[in-house]
Amino acid sequence: MLLTVGYLYSCQDEKYLTSPNVKLRFSNDTVRFDTVFTTVGSTTQHLKVYNPYSQKVMITSIRLAKDKTSNFRLNINGVSANEVHNLEIAPHDSMYIFVEVTVDPSGQNLPLIVKDSIEFVTNSNHQDVKVLAWGQDFNLIKGANLKTSTWTNHKPYLVYNYALVDSNATLTIEPGTKIYFHKDAGLYVKGKVLANGTVDSPILFYGDRLESVYANVPDQWNGVLLYSGSKGNEFSNVEIKNANIGLQVGNIENEGFATVMLNNAKIQNMAYAGIFAMKSDIEASNCLITNCGFYAVALLVGGSYEFNHSTIANYWGGYGSKARSTPSLQIQNYLIISKDKPAYIGDLAKANFGNCIITGNAIDGNELLLSNKSEALFNYKFDRCILQVADTFKTTNVDHYVNILKGVDPKFVDPYKKYIFELDTLSPAKDAANRAISKLYPLDLKGRDRFLDAGPDIGALERQEKKAK
Repeated sequence: MLLTVGYLYSCQDEKYLTSPNVKLRFSNDTVRFDTVFTTVGSTTQHLKVYNPYSQKVMITSIRLAKDKTSNFRLNINGVSANEVHNLEIAPHDSMYIFVEVTVDPSGQNLPLIVKDSIEFVTNSNHQDVKVLAWGQDFNLIKGANLKTSTWTNHKPYLVYNYALVDSNATLTIEPGTKIYFHKDAGLYVKGKVLANGTVDSPILFYGDRLESVYANVPDQWNGVLLYSGSKGNEFSNVEIKNANIGLQVGNIENEGFATVMLNNAKIQNMAYAGIFAMKSDIEASNCLITNCGFYAVALLVGGSYEFNHSTIANYWGGYGSKARSTPSLQIQNYLIISKDKPAYIGDLAKANFGNCIITGNAIDGNELLLSNKSEALFNYKFDRCILQVADTFKTTNVDHYVNILKGVDPKFVDPYKKYIFELDTLSPAKDAANRAISKLYPLDLKGRDRFLDAGPDIGALERQEKKAK
């Protein structure tokens, strides 16, 4: 060891270290990419290269081992090239290598593993850092007007710009189908969508940034829009994540109304709203709607709405500069676009919520806002619900509130960091649901029986205690 150290520093009076024992240090031994779509490319990863010595080091060469046949591309210290020579690093200094990848299509719905290595030669000493990417072949939908068709689960779908289901057309989506949307893309429906997954094979609507850092980042795509006039839509066992508005039901510009049945739906991490409905008809059960920048659910300009065994929980945080002051659930029979134009007003035939949790972290403590114009109907009812509202919020009118748990913490396992909305063992929602309503929905969001313990729980998720052995 003493001989090695002595030899290594015997050249301290020279311009560069020349010992073959010189070794660079790296921030990682492998540069890894999460799943990327074939031919589309990826985000950029980086590798940091360090000179740990007190003298300058000359790197003779840096190159990709596969050279021109590589799927990877390098930017080495500001130079876009897959090979550079004679690169100097100052004493105790470092440099960056940025790496991108494009995966060639295989024609199969299987993960592709693409490998290469970045080779370094310093004073005849060879070192390498592995680069590794997983790729996925896909069906590209780019600005497409869809006639009646079926999307299968053989390969995922990647939507650029938009996919529009034409009037009188039906898009059927098979269980297990994965649909990814590029920035600003969306699914727009004038006809009908039948998206019926299963508990074990849900249908996924996600953004196309598959790196783990984007797993819960909102506003990656526009969302799903059901135009007024679109009827008979079904979304069962689906997950809609990380959009601007997860599901918009109805719009002001078109006449008529939209209808949709939601069952076992997760709608999470939206920049604006989870469900944004106008003058439409929604029947929802076992839905988990969480973490949105403004509203988890907004029901406007009247309509007809039925939510049962659903959890509407808005613990938005970390994505905006301001704390959320809007409620998780807003219900009103009008909409004001601007002060210069008259309000849009419509009859609220019903907005019924049974065995639901409505909660969150709004700064004023009110997660429910009811607002109406007297010239239109405004019918609503909450039966055996947990309502996070201020003490001054009145729930004494039995025509609107039945057996309400007011202002109590539902005690989720971890709604902030891990986004786990299962009930804690001390949750007041346990065994507290209206059994008559629960009998209509005996299985929860995950397919678990609600009647295996003392009683069904309020919300979308049933807590089943582990039995003592």
